[in-house]
Amino acid sequence: MKTLSIGKSDLHSPYIAMGTWAIGGGTWWGENDDALSVRTIEEAMDHGICWFDTAPVYGIGHSEEIVGKALKGKRSKVLLSTKCGLEWDYETPCFHKVMEGRNVYRDLSPKGIRKNLEDSLRRLQTDYIDIYYTHWQSPDFSLYPLEETVGVLMDLKKEGKIRAVGASNVNADIIRQYCRLGQLDVIQEKYSIADTRIAQELVPVCEEYQVSIQAYSPLEQGLLTGKVTMETVLSPTDVRNKNRFWKTENRRQLVDMLREWTPLTEKYHCSLASLVICYTASTISDLNILCGARKPEQILDNARALELHLQDEDISRMTAQLEKVRSHLL
Repeated sequence: MKTLSIGKSDLHSPYIAMGTWAIGGGTWWGENDDALSVRTIEEAMDHGICWFDTAPVYGIGHSEEIVGKALKGKRSKVLLSTKCGLEWDYETPCFHKVMEGRNVYRDLSPKGIRKNLEDSLRRLQTDYIDIYYTHWQSPDFSLYPLEETVGVLMDLKKEGKIRAVGASNVNADIIRQYCRLGQLDVIQEKYSIADTRIAQELVPVCEEYQVSIQAYSPLEQGLLTGKVTMETVLSPTDVRNKNRFWKTENRRQLVDMLREWTPLTEKYHCSLASLVICYTASTISDLNILCGARKPEQILDNARALELHLQDEDISRMTAQLEKVRSHLL
């Protein structure tokens, strides 16, 4: 199976990773069956997925605990990424948001990052993290100087507690600063065939500095799975009401496009979700796709994309149809 390099590090992974925000449960995702979550991670490993991504705030520690339980005794077989920079045990001058009834604050100080790491190591039952992301960047670098943030990450790398550095929710200038001050191996940003913002804004600078890209929300919260129709009704409190691609006219454009792609699922013996994941990976060189799942059947569908090899003429046809649709998205 082809693997991708992760930045300038010595780490490699197949192009699909498993995101574990959903298995954290809570008010965003609802209650989960933890045993089922563990089985989902085990199924992912059995089908070629070896990179698992989590964060302390996913379920306020619960996602990390479940990932740690699932990977116990198998740690050396996987790549594990988690994040730092968000704290709910104490206040800082930088309020982030309320999550699971807790006030969450940003803290990108060396002391805060070291505390985050030790807490994550305990919950994950490991003594090192393969890829360590800063989850959100400081809105005020006079409060948390980037030199100090990058400095402590480089120190943690020298100490063997982390193997590679990542950053999420960045812009091109922040990427350049990370690379000037130390080594940045990967960014994690929202990207889908509908939402291609990073293609123009971040891909050029990542190529310049050899920084890998990991895309989250590649299926637009289920919209691009082929299971959503114009008759799909969201509850008034559903977070997807805030996703512009779920708005009526945009949804119609994308649902109609997926209907045109349906014959390809028969050709490649796959679901629309697998087809979209595979096609998405072809749109940016060496793109890693982060796919969430909380049931074994979901991760099996995602993993199926690793076996697909789309023909050039099909990619060209899909691209032409997609560009036409994109020009009409609001």
